[in-house]
Amino acid sequence: MPQSRRIVWLNVLTVISAAILIGAEVFGAAFAGSWAIATLFDLGSFGARILDILLMLCGVAIMVQFVRNAHRIEPFTH
Repeated sequence: MPQSRRIVWLNVLTVISAAILIGAEVFGAAFAGSWAIATLFDLGSFGARILDILLMLCGVAIMVQFVRNAHRIEPFTH
């Protein structure tokens, strides 16, 4: 008979709160970085959008890794 697992809401809330804070920094840095690089190299509007997409995908990868590691440290179930 499988054990009943309970959700530890404090851990879930901690991880979500940290993800929101770090996500704002990561995606803000991605937008600022893409704007700065596009302006520096005079990439134009289309080049800036491509750079936005690339850096946002990097930001998504960083956030996925953060949540996975945070979940390992702060388990959601007990």
